[in-house]
Amino acid sequence: MSGDDETTPEWDQAAGEEQREAAEPGGAERVLNQDEIDSLLGFDAVADEGSERSGIRAIVNSALVSYERLPMLEIVFDRLVRLMTTSLRNFTSDNVEVSLDNMSSIRFGDYLNSIPLPAILAVFRAEELDNFGLFTIESNLIYSIVDVLLGGRRGTAAMRIEGRPYTTIERSLVQRMIEVVLHDMTLAFEPLSKVTFELDRLETNPRFAAIARPANAAILVKLRVDMEDRGGRVELLLPYATLEPIRKLLLQQFMGEKFGRDSIWENHLATELWSTQVQIDAVLDEQTMSLREVMDFKVGQTLMLNAAPDAPIELRCGGIPLVKGHIGRVGPFVAVKVDKTLRRTPHVAPL
Repeated sequence: MSGDDETTPEWDQAAGEEQREAAEPGGAERVLNQDEIDSLLGFDAVADEGSERSGIRAIVNSALVSYERLPMLEIVFDRLVRLMTTSLRNFTSDNVEVSLDNMSSIRFGDYLNSIPLPAILAVFRAEELDNFGLFTIESNLIYSIVDVLLGGRRGTAAMRIEGRPYTTIERSLVQRMIEVVLHDMTLAFEPLSKVTFELDRLETNPRFAAIARPANAAILVKLRVDMEDRGGRVELLLPYATLEPIRKLLLQQFMGEKFGRDSIWENHLATELWSTQVQIDAVLDEQTMSLREVMDFKVGQTLMLNAAPDAPIELRCGGIPLVKGHIGRVGPFVAVKVDKTLRRTPHVAPL
């Protein structure tokens, strides 16, 4: 036992030297501790949920914010907020204020997992875009709308009964409100492009409201509806696939912007084209010969043309026929008298 006790410090000392050599820059490899591994992977148990992520986890989640910004879409939703404020005031006969809280990009699957339940999900269809979108109305707004429309007194919070499904009356009243909002969305998109939004169905289970693949990107717009001491949030989700047909319009910085076009440059180009010099060829005759005959041409050889002196000739520019006429002479110059122009007519398929 005494021999073992004497050799143990030697083994510990040798192991310590090996670790120091590995830690040195010239060592063979460096062993990472657990904190460094967590930092590399982006997992930090102390960090808050709202803090920025780093490492491999940040690379994986970078798709959440890597999608392009659509400036015109922000203007459309600003217009929607103004229209909803007026429409919901007329709908509820109450003082309603609608505000735009946030507009961001998110994966569709992540959004479905983050929906706070209970809630009503309205799937709507964009007719001209031939795709779908999603409305989410949280429970606070549902009970507030029901309370306002059924004559609830002001100053009292809407009574909530958790753990039960929404009744037919509640669903009907919320459906009427959604139809008002969809009508406002149609008006908001109208200056940009004609898009008709129609309600497709109401769901309470997010699984039944899947309108895109979980990994697909979507735009999430959070709207806040306040009715004095009552209100709640409405969330609008539009997949990028739905907006793809009008993506070029949404990329505009202002209404009517034309990409790659400048009217001043177009007018200048059209003016300068009239003074452009072009080469015109007068074709007297065309013949088909073999390559052997062409290679046997000699200097001074006479080529016979199948054209009489009064035969019509054709003027071409870059191989395109322009006019037909007759050849003649004006003073010391050889001239062509134009008889008629050639107008190319569009090809019409036979019936």
